[in-house]
Parts: sequence; structure tokens; C-alpha cells
Amino acid sequence: MSGSYRALVLLELALAAPTALSLRRMTAPYGRHARPGFGPTIPARLGWLVMESPAVLFFLAVYLAGPHRAETAPLALLALWQLHYLHRTFVFPLGMRPGGRMPLLVPVLAIAFNLLNGWINARWISALGDYPAGWLADPRFLLGAGIFLAGLVLNVSSDRALLRLRAPGDRAYRIPSGGAFELVSCPNYLGEIVEWAGWALASWSVAGLAFALYTAANLGPRALAHHAWYRERFPDYPPRRRALLPFLL
Repeated sequence: MSGSYRALVLLELALAAPTALSLRRMTAPYGRHARPGFGPTIPARLGWLVMESPAVLFFLAVYLAGPHRAETAPLALLALWQLHYLHRTFVFPLGMRPGGRMPLLVPVLAIAFNLLNGWINARWISALGDYPAGWLADPRFLLGAGIFLAGLVLNVSSDRALLRLRAPGDRAYRIPSGGAFELVSCPNYLGEIVEWAGWALASWSVAGLAFALYTAANLGPRALAHHAWYRERFPDYPPRRRALLPFLL
């Protein structure tokens, strides 16, 4: 493993704590938390597509440059990664509310992270990682892949439930209910955190661990902000519902 690769993995690990602290102090200004004062804006759908595309395209390019690109285990890991990001990049934005905007700063920062994260993870699974022929039967892969898929189902189903709350042209927010929403305000974020925890286990890599920790650092504070937003605007918001972790947080 080269010194530059190790340094970039350590960089992503080091980013988790300051990201969590900064996002607890200032919620990222998009979606329901959009507000002026963060520079020029672009259409939210376009911003989402642009900022998530490197996680699909750049990741694939780095993966294909690796010497293990045709091996079974790396291909299985590639499939898990693309399963999430093809939906997140090209399907999810189609359900976003028309007319929404986000500061240009948001996709710029996201692109920088996706380039870093995509490179260290793709480089690991297709070039630096050691995945023997039997890796797909290894308990670490089986459990990790199962956790990843369970998180993906929770993430996608929760996002779809949120979309169903509003008819076309309806810009009002409502209290979500049913399923995991009975326990937490943001099961979509919980699902994504679970996904990347599963990825870290299935890939058995420090790069995967760095991504899982950063995901929690990024989405955890946003879930808390969403929860506070619901409670502030809806006096009848379910009092027993937690923000992110059932019965705990």
C-alpha cells in the first residue's frame, strides 16, 4: 500500500469528527433547511445529479483500471456499490420537488468528497485488496452484504414513503407515518448508515470503515436537525419518536 493511498484514507477518517461537529452547529442549507446567504444557487435536481455522478462514473473508472477488475469478489463489491449509487444518482432526483434549489457550494463540496471516497474504495477493491476465490462465502462478506441490502431496502422504501406524502405540485410538508417512521424521524438516513456499515464489513477495508464513519458523521447531525424541525413545526409530532436510532437517539 503506497504512502499516498494511506494518507488519503487517513484524511477521510480524520474528516468525520470535524464534519459532525460543524453540521451540529450549522445545518447544510438544502432541502427543508434551504436558506439564503450561501452564494449562487442551482436547481436542486441538477445539483444532486452532478454531485453524485462521480460516485458512479469515477468509481467505475478507477475500478476498471485495477488488475483485479475481472475477479468475482471485486465484481460483487462493485455491484453493491453501483446498486446504491445508480439509484441515488439517477432515480432519486426524479422524485425531488420541482423548483427546489441548492447553493452551488453544496455540490462542489460533495464532488470533492465523492472523488476522494470513490478513489480509495475503488482502488482498494480492484487493486490493493486481497480477496481470495472463496471470499463470497466468507462470513464477513455474507453478513456485510446482508446488512448492506437491508439498509438499502430501508433507505429506498423510506425515501419513497416521503415522496408519497405529497401530490404533484404540493409543496407542503407533512408528518410521515408507518413502517420505520413510527420509530424514527429519518429511517432513510438510518438505512444509508446501515448500508455503508455493511459495505465496510463486506469489503473488510479501512477505506470502507472510513466511509461508514463519515456517513454517520454527515447524516447523524442532519437527522437530528430534521427531528428538531418536525417538532418545532408540528405540535402533534409523535413524542416517543426518536431522530435516528429507535428508542435511543
